Amino acid sequence: MTNYRNDEPDRPTELREEAAEYETIADALEDLLEELRNADLKESRLEGLFDEVSSSNPDIWNIVSAFIDVEDGEAVVTDESKLAQGSWAPEIVEGCDTMITLDIEYGMMPDEFRYTAGKKLVQRIEEFREQAAEARQQADELEDESDD
Repeated sequence: MTNYRNDEPDRPTELREEAAEYETIADALEDLLEELRNADLKESRLEGLFDEVSSSNPDIWNIVSAFIDVEDGEAVVTDESKLAQGSWAPEIVEGCDTMITLDIEYGMMPDEFRYTAGKKLVQRIEEFREQAAEARQQADELEDESDD
């Protein structure tokens, strides 16, 4: 059951806007995935992530993340950051639309990076598509309830 109340008539519109945002992020990540698969890594937006993953000392660092914002429908990698132990706290990633995190593997080859990073991007794309579908479904249900 939803938390929709009669005093929240704009909620379905808000949910549809959220769904559109999720779709925009998914579309931008698909473009980034296409670039990853087809462009030279040295000219791609994920070059910094590749450099960190393949050249960082695994005795010190265990993961590296690329923080991604979507601006005007385009995925922009705003930063790459390494972490020694543990996982990212939510406040660290505040302000970015999504991120992909890979294990450090010194000497990782470009093809392996493309496969691994591509797999992570596909996972994020699917998650955003699912969130968009859920938001649209909630909006539909709320509109149906208000028609009754």
